[in-house]
Amino acid sequence: MDEILKQFALLFPEINNALGAGIMIFARLAGMMRLAPVLSKSEIPAMVRISFALISTIILIGVLKPAAAPEGCPIFLCILLNFLFGAIIGYVANCILAAVLTGGDMINTQMGLSSAMIMDPSTKSQVSVMANYFSVLSLLIFIYSGGIYWLFNALIRSFELYPMYSVNFHFENIINIQYLSEITGNILFMGLHIAAPVLLATLAQDIILGIISKTAPQVNVFSLSFLFKPVMGAFILIVILPMLINVITDYLVSYANLF
Repeated sequence: MDEILKQFALLFPEINNALGAGIMIFARLAGMMRLAPVLSKSEIPAMVRISFALISTIILIGVLKPAAAPEGCPIFLCILLNFLFGAIIGYVANCILAAVLTGGDMINTQMGLSSAMIMDPSTKSQVSVMANYFSVLSLLIFIYSGGIYWLFNALIRSFELYPMYSVNFHFENIINIQYLSEITGNILFMGLHIAAPVLLATLAQDIILGIISKTAPQVNVFSLSFLFKPVMGAFILIVILPMLINVITDYLVSYANLF
């Protein structure tokens, strides 16, 4: 079998190069699609994702024009490292969107909807109502602002940064640790930025209800807070939604240069 493969490589060198590179590109693309926003959604059938990955691989082979694999190259190790590198690209993109989900969770808790949980089919776990709402909103903005293009642009550029047949995986040389720390640190900061209007409105409402409870102890303020908080939070969200969309869009576009 090895002799047949060697003869095939000698007779059809370009086809052999394309097949070897296609396996590496497919592995890196599969790693990215495993964690990247939109592409990792389980609502998309597996057959559709595999077909999309195969078509993208064929296109990227023509774009990259790969060379032959070096002698003695460990194929399985290269496949694993390419999958890992693609997963890093998807993880970084997912961290950027995680900030919006954090803001949704904060709003959900402040509105008193902590017990209102729904099943998210993409993660197969229970998520809060507002987190699910902001998840869908951030994905729509991500697609609208060109996020899919950024991901594939990052994938193409990654072959310059880390060649497909390389086995020297130095994490500190591939990923800027300081920039990655900034992205993960911004998850809480951006979440507070998104949830701030609702947090301030509900805080003011709590202060007013606290004053009422002191001036009129016979009023059941505790039950009133359960009634007013969801209504107040929904009203604030309706009012600030256009500004909120602009804030999320600017936040996502600010990371376009990362890809």
